[in-house]
Amino acid sequence: METFPKIISVDDHTVEPPGVWRDRLPSKYRDSGPRVVRAPLKEMTFLGGRFAPVMGAPGDEGPVGDWWVYEDLHRPLTRLDTAVGYDRDEIRLEVITYEQMRPGSYSVPDRLADMDLNHVQSALCFPTFPRFCGQTFTEAKDRELGLLGVRAYNDWMVEEWCGPEARGRLIPLTLIPLWDAELAAAEVRRNAARGVRAVAFSEIPPHLGLPSVHTDAWDPFLAACDETGTVVAMHIGSSSRMPSTSADAPPAVGSTITFANCCFSMVDWLMSGKFERFPNLRVMYAEGQIGWIPYILERADVVWEENRGWGGVADKVLRPPSELFAEHVYGCFFDDAFGLRNLDAIGVGNVLYETDYPHSDSTWPRSREVGEAQMGHLPPDVVERIVRGNAVELLGLTEDGLWAGP
Repeated sequence: METFPKIISVDDHTVEPPGVWRDRLPSKYRDSGPRVVRAPLKEMTFLGGRFAPVMGAPGDEGPVGDWWVYEDLHRPLTRLDTAVGYDRDEIRLEVITYEQMRPGSYSVPDRLADMDLNHVQSALCFPTFPRFCGQTFTEAKDRELGLLGVRAYNDWMVEEWCGPEARGRLIPLTLIPLWDAELAAAEVRRNAARGVRAVAFSEIPPHLGLPSVHTDAWDPFLAACDETGTVVAMHIGSSSRMPSTSADAPPAVGSTITFANCCFSMVDWLMSGKFERFPNLRVMYAEGQIGWIPYILERADVVWEENRGWGGVADKVLRPPSELFAEHVYGCFFDDAFGLRNLDAIGVGNVLYETDYPHSDSTWPRSREVGEAQMGHLPPDVVERIVRGNAVELLGLTEDGLWAGP
C-alpha cells in the first residue's frame, strides 16, 4: 500500500509494575495484597488448557523468576507474558524476572517507543496478573481486599498507565468486581466519569462459577455499560479456561482453536435477549480473530428462523441474530487473511485491528507489514475503518485517535 493508517490496537497487554498494589492499598493490606517475590520454580505444566506452576522455597534448585504472591496464589511471570523481541523458536514456557523482559511490557515511555517502531498510534491494554477480566480478585477469599485490589488496579490504569506521560496514546481498560453486579455497576460508572469507555468481562462467566448472560444477574452491570457507552471487552481465556480437547493435549491444540470460546460466547449473547433490553450495549472479542464469524451468523439465523419456537428464544430475541451482531458486536484480529477475504459477510463496521504486544502471537514489530499484505485488496476507506476508524468511534477517542481523558 502507498500509505497505511496509523494503527489503533484494541488488544495489547500491560505487565503490571511491582508496586501497583503495594503503593495503593491501605497500609494494613500491603503485606497481604498482591506483591512480587523472587523465587525458584519447582515445576510448571500447561496441558489441557490449564496452567499449573509451583513455586519453590528460597534456596531450592531451579530457574529463578519473579512471582506475584496473593493469598494462596503464586503466579510467576513467564516468557509467554512478554515474548516480543525473541525468536519464535526460542520462546519457551519458562519463568522470567522483570529484568529479562522487554521494558515496553511495563514502562510507559518504552511502550510508546515500541509502538512507534510498530506504526501504532494508540493501544488498549488488558491486564496480566489480574488475568484478562480480573478473575484473580474474584477467586480470592477476602472480598474487601479483592474490591480494593480491583479499584487500585483501575486507579493505576487510569492515572499512571494512561496518565499524562502516555499523551493519550494508551486507552484505559478497567476491571469490575465480578462477584457483585451492583458493585460492578458502580465501578463502571466511577470510571466512566473519568473518561473510561471499556471494561473487561468474561467470555463465559459460568466457567468461573458465575451466572450466565441468560440470567438477569448481570443486568445492573449491563445497564451501567448501556447508560455510559462502555464497551464490554472479552479476551480469549477470560473464563480461565482455554479451549482444548483432552487433559493431555499440548498447548498447540488450544492455540489453534483459541477462537472457540469467542464463538460460544457470541452465540450466548446473540441468544440472550440482552441486546433487545440494552439497545446501546456493545461487546468486543479480543484476540478471537474473525474468519469463523460468517458461518456462525448463518447458522444462528437459521436456528432463530426455524427453531425459535422450541429453542427458548422466541419471546426475547425478536430479530435475526445477524442483525443484532451488526449493531452490537465487534470481532478483533491481528492475523486473519481468510476473514478479510470474507469481510462482506462480517461487516466492515464490526471489525477491529490489534497487535497483541507483547505476547508470543504478537505481530510486533511487523503489524503494518502484516496489515498491508492482508488488506491490499481492500479500498483505502475500508482499511481506514478497520485499522482505526471503528476503534475511534467505539472507544470515544478524539478524531486523532487519542484518549481525551476525563
